[in-house]
Amino acid sequence: MIDRLLRGGTVVDGTGAPGVVADVGIAGGRVVGIGPTDEAARETVDVDGMVVAPGFIDLHTHYDAQALWDPTLSPSPLHGVTTVIGGNCGFTIAPLGSEHAEYVMRMMARVEGMSLRALEAGPEWTWNTFGEFLDRLDGSLAINAAFMVGHSTLRRVAMGDAAVGGTATGEQIDTMVALAHEAMGAGAFGLSSSLGDAHTDGDGAPVPSRSAQRDEFLALAAAVRDHPGTTLEFIPAVGEISDDRMQLMADMSLAANRPLNWNLLGSLSPTEIYEQQLRSSDVATAKGARVMALTLPDLMRMRASHLLGSMPGWRNVMRMPDDERRAALRDEALRARLRDGVEQAARGGLDAMNNFDLIEIADGAYAGRTVAAVAHDLGVEPSTVLIDVVLADLLPLTLVLPSLVPSLGASREGWVERARIWRDPRVMLGGSDAGAHVDLMCHANYPTVVLGHAARDLGVVTVEEAVHLMTERPARLLGLRERGRIAAGFVADLVVFDPDRVASKPAQLLHDMPAGAERLHAAAIGVERVIVGGRDVCVGGAFTGDRAGQLLRSGRDTDTVTVPGGATA
Repeated sequence: MIDRLLRGGTVVDGTGAPGVVADVGIAGGRVVGIGPTDEAARETVDVDGMVVAPGFIDLHTHYDAQALWDPTLSPSPLHGVTTVIGGNCGFTIAPLGSEHAEYVMRMMARVEGMSLRALEAGPEWTWNTFGEFLDRLDGSLAINAAFMVGHSTLRRVAMGDAAVGGTATGEQIDTMVALAHEAMGAGAFGLSSSLGDAHTDGDGAPVPSRSAQRDEFLALAAAVRDHPGTTLEFIPAVGEISDDRMQLMADMSLAANRPLNWNLLGSLSPTEIYEQQLRSSDVATAKGARVMALTLPDLMRMRASHLLGSMPGWRNVMRMPDDERRAALRDEALRARLRDGVEQAARGGLDAMNNFDLIEIADGAYAGRTVAAVAHDLGVEPSTVLIDVVLADLLPLTLVLPSLVPSLGASREGWVERARIWRDPRVMLGGSDAGAHVDLMCHANYPTVVLGHAARDLGVVTVEEAVHLMTERPARLLGLRERGRIAAGFVADLVVFDPDRVASKPAQLLHDMPAGAERLHAAAIGVERVIVGGRDVCVGGAFTGDRAGQLLRSGRDTDTVTVPGGATA
């Protein structure tokens, strides 16, 4: 007898093969059969009309701190994510000495947009080693999680105050390497680092890894080689990548004999730069290395709290009491001045006021819709929507920033081009940054955006292709053992969704972090069941309370992925 039977769904197995109607049998937390079966099951779940897919794998998150107070790692599981990788960009909260905790908290607050109030009010940071940090989380999470060890944190522990701006001595590099060995020996998934020019610490100074020299990067990368099932993650720049940093990424991959993934393709550049950035993969391939770019699937959506107040004449009206403000907006002279403020802002270079397709209303009856779309439906000018809908109730706005092909904006042509880039063998779909910058954005919802908007609404990818890009491909890059596919013997990390309804709800502002700190949170539509190790962690869009997730450790839960030239590096 098997434990569970998912009966009658369309199985999209992660390989990219066409979906087939089949039953999925689960026993002992693993898939034991796919296809028609008469075998008795302790529980049968009717999933007729639903898609059954492998759970999605998010390669780039910053849930390190949130995991201490939120075992669900929300909202990622609501969107079908069953495995997250944290500790990216060189910023981790382990290893740690008590004398470094304050600096690391302030660095995380500044560089990753985490609330310092929440970090200080949350559970106490009582660990020292990376292994102690992993043990703290082991057995407590709803979904699977793995964590890299961060270069900036290693540097701070090894060098103290000199980590910022200082050149490491040979002895200090040896200390960092020893700490990295200790972390990966305990299960860290590999090494992360950053040379991102925008990355600054709590004092506004460059984060520690930005002061590292080439020999330091390569020494740490070489340490990765000694540990099975490990990998590399890196931030080379924001914008175009210089030739020397392309060479550095290739040489780090060779030194580690591992693939290196970097974030974020396209970044926030106002022009198309992705082809220049993707040359880094070609440089690496020519040397026998492997360098992969992460790209955010969706358009980037950033909270635009100050957009209205930045327009001439608007701030004073915003400061009025609600009733007084609504009454004042009936005055035609005031309305004319407000419209003139919109026009002045557009002429003065506030690009959003020239493209209302890229401004979304984030709350109220029109939540998730653009100002342009609402204006079209109401038969009015966009400025009228800003006055009568947004300003009247001080509704929050979201600014949409195309991270790839910005010249095509949110058009279908833009999505067609983005889908073409997702298919590029040099590119990996992901880069949500979930757990970071939580007061400004929420991109943990990217799987439901891809499935609902890109696949169903626009048809720029098939469901099978979308699932493959978010499951099998990242699983094989990381060497995740028996995950990322629905196959006999594989771990039963699964998502069941309605292909006709699956979508993301607009992000809402919550105050549910420690000390009441705020964050943006997006729920999902049409994700009916999320299964981790054969157990339900989400049903009907709500968490069940089951802590079925595994703390994944390198070597134990991963196979080693090497590169062609790494053996002789």
